[in-house]
Amino acid sequence: MSNPGLPPLPSSDRPDTAARLRDALLGASFTADGLLELLGAPAYAALARSETVPAFRATRGDTPLETLVRLFLLQQPVPHARVVDVLPVDACLEDGWLTRAGEDDVVATVDVRPYGGPADEDWFIVSDLGCAVGGAGGIGSAHEGVVLGVGGASTTLAGITVRTPVASALDLGTGSGIQALHATRHATRVTATDVNPRALHITALTLALSGVPAADLREGSLFAPVRADEKYDLIVSNPPFVISPGARLTYRDGGMGGDDLCRTLVQEAGERLRDGGFAQFLANWQHVEGEDWQDRLRSWVPRGCDAWIVQREVQDVTQYTELWLRDAGDHRGDTAEYRARYDAWLDEFEARGVKAVGFGWITLRRTGADRPSVTVEEWPHPVEQPLGDTVRAHFERLGHLRAHDDAALLEARFKLAAEVVQEQVGLPGAEDPEHVVLRQNRGMRRATRVDTIGAGFAGVSDGTMSAGRILDAIAQLLGEDPVLLRDRTPAQIRLLVEQGFLEPVK
Repeated sequence: MSNPGLPPLPSSDRPDTAARLRDALLGASFTADGLLELLGAPAYAALARSETVPAFRATRGDTPLETLVRLFLLQQPVPHARVVDVLPVDACLEDGWLTRAGEDDVVATVDVRPYGGPADEDWFIVSDLGCAVGGAGGIGSAHEGVVLGVGGASTTLAGITVRTPVASALDLGTGSGIQALHATRHATRVTATDVNPRALHITALTLALSGVPAADLREGSLFAPVRADEKYDLIVSNPPFVISPGARLTYRDGGMGGDDLCRTLVQEAGERLRDGGFAQFLANWQHVEGEDWQDRLRSWVPRGCDAWIVQREVQDVTQYTELWLRDAGDHRGDTAEYRARYDAWLDEFEARGVKAVGFGWITLRRTGADRPSVTVEEWPHPVEQPLGDTVRAHFERLGHLRAHDDAALLEARFKLAAEVVQEQVGLPGAEDPEHVVLRQNRGMRRATRVDTIGAGFAGVSDGTMSAGRILDAIAQLLGEDPVLLRDRTPAQIRLLVEQGFLEPVK
């Protein structure tokens, strides 16, 4: 795969060489665990920030693993005589994984980075040289067409994705292939698309070097490469969501005005999903003057789909502009050009009335329900990854609530979710707390304030008694009218179920 200004890529048509290279990498413990043991935690973490000096200091020896770190992670010339004892050098040279540097040295043509998959699987992510850390990492490359490796956004999406076994999965904007790589472990058929043919080539290398089945790779933007009659059980995308004045860099700039790319992606996903299927995206969205951002996102949700949209971060337009100008390395270039680019971004935001930009997760589930459930919330607090099971359970609870009116809800049974604790807040020595808080120690790690009834109900919910019987017992204990208590409490029960503090018992 050629691209003007970028080095040629290894052949993706020689699976035998990729298999031999994989065996050699594993034989030298060129894995996530092996690197951690060799480099130590500080140097290993520094590599994830594209800081290489600690790794240089930790690889001064001549062991096979140190040789591979120098070659593939630090992109240094290594004597041919050292590499020949570690890798199938002739095959790697012939197929383009390595190239000669001078008479006696060889260098890598791509970055190959170990990645710990599920169930302790050893995978490898291929990316362009110098671009292993993807997304707002200050990679210093403004070259059009580069393919980044794994960044925080990539691992976030991989962590929140629902991992139930499915027949088909679609990765839109695959990049270096991490989402497609994960999908091969629970989807019978994986399709991956990208507008950049170089990304598709690198995805093929990532999958082959990781020892997983090949994917159906298609070139094109968004759903354009997908036939109208094709539907999927899972759609995932870490799209080029950056809101910028123009389409300067393929890996991040969508080329549509404002947040139109993310909106289009979400709106068109509904008709591509099978019943019960999930679509999960990372996205940016505009906070427009005089417009409620939550209403803006609700308008994106396609008909027939439930949705859960979580805003994780908000930046004002100056912070946002600086973040992405640094991502392209513009801050290290000509000062006048940097200021001109900065000004152009602010002009674009001003013209659209944008005061801030939000970042977060969007999950759809195709239900076909006449009354879809759409939750749009802000949750900037720490969560526990992976969240795939939490996401799946959220939508299952929504389905349960939709299927039960208040009368049916009171006949149902619930149990307190695992690792929920109760906190009482009040002045020292006070007879009664000012308020009671339920807090999750897993998943979303939510906290919610409840009244005495809610706390009592949650505390005795162990799945053995119906909600109505529990309320009757609480009413008798507190001397309240059981009819009135049954009438006013279902709303609080619904909230506790929706937020995952209570789980329906089937």
